[in-house]
Amino acid sequence: RNTGQPAVTSPRVPPGLYFQSRFFSATQGFWRHLAKLESRIVREETGKRAVDRPVYGTSLPRSGTTILTEMLERHPDLTSHRYSDFPNVWTPYWRNYLLQKTRIHAPEYEERAHRDRIQVSNDSPEAVEEVLWMHFFPSLHDAEVNNVLTGQLRNSEFDLFYTQHILKLLAVRNASRYLSKANYNISRIRYILELFPDAKFLIPLRDPLRQVASLGRQHALFSRASQADPRIPLQLAMSGHFEFGPQRVPVNFGNQQETQTILRCWEQGREAEGWARYWAATYQHVLDQLESSPELRKACLLFRYEHLCTHSAGLIDFVLEFCDLPASGFESIRAEYTDRLSLPDYYQVDLSPDDLSQIAYHCDPVNEKLSTFCQDPV
Repeated sequence: RNTGQPAVTSPRVPPGLYFQSRFFSATQGFWRHLAKLESRIVREETGKRAVDRPVYGTSLPRSGTTILTEMLERHPDLTSHRYSDFPNVWTPYWRNYLLQKTRIHAPEYEERAHRDRIQVSNDSPEAVEEVLWMHFFPSLHDAEVNNVLTGQLRNSEFDLFYTQHILKLLAVRNASRYLSKANYNISRIRYILELFPDAKFLIPLRDPLRQVASLGRQHALFSRASQADPRIPLQLAMSGHFEFGPQRVPVNFGNQQETQTILRCWEQGREAEGWARYWAATYQHVLDQLESSPELRKACLLFRYEHLCTHSAGLIDFVLEFCDLPASGFESIRAEYTDRLSLPDYYQVDLSPDDLSQIAYHCDPVNEKLSTFCQDPV
């Protein structure tokens, strides 16, 4: 949901959630074994299903993946991880089964911590699967190493665990297809595609000037909130969020020198330049992947976030067609989002002439190349 004006309150971590998160983080080994037991017990249920054409919404943060996956999660064929799936990510079948049996009240909506008009509840899609990726690939958020997963060196134990995990989620939710909300998967498209050759990747692209401004605004928000509530950085790290705040770490796309330059820009207070370089590094990685693999190009749909907001009906139809999702049963959702999607108007872009120059220098060449791969039906 995306309505109204943003609240002025700061993000906070409820004490109950914080201590639960610490417990599950400290006992991951136990829950990993329990997850295997769960898989054996529900094998008859999951054996009837397959991971069929999973849909992955992924991009650099602040590009529209949240509103996109929020909308698609309401399609009758799809289900995704939700806020309620954290911190017990490990046993999705049992956790969701118990929730369905014990829930008394419908979940309540409130504006999410980003203060960007998006209203969320415990049933809203969230990037929960990152906890699993971090457990099996401990160096994914280490800026000193290449964070890209290409599939050349596979983790067979993760592949089996992840596949079974998705099947359990589908079974307990009685859904036919999995939807992933995970921006970090932008560095793992090739790995995922080798695991699920019929996967679909939705990659929204946003105007770099406004995206850099939005990224900087979010980092400032979470940095201020972390000063008021010291639990926030650890809570973000435990849930697999390193985008904003004191624990901020960029994805290392294989260019160690550029990654260190981004970090140095941020350390020296050159926020806009650091974000502009990160924007360019992220989408240059996407371009490199698309240019090197026809199979990957076929699996990816790149489109402009601005067109999602201003030409909503046509773009939603295009997304449904690309993902092989029937329009039937989705008509009212399509109409709802066509009516209310709009460009952000709740903050002003406040960038200096030097900031604007840095964004143009680093981002414009990559942005121009991206247009070749965008498939906007406008």
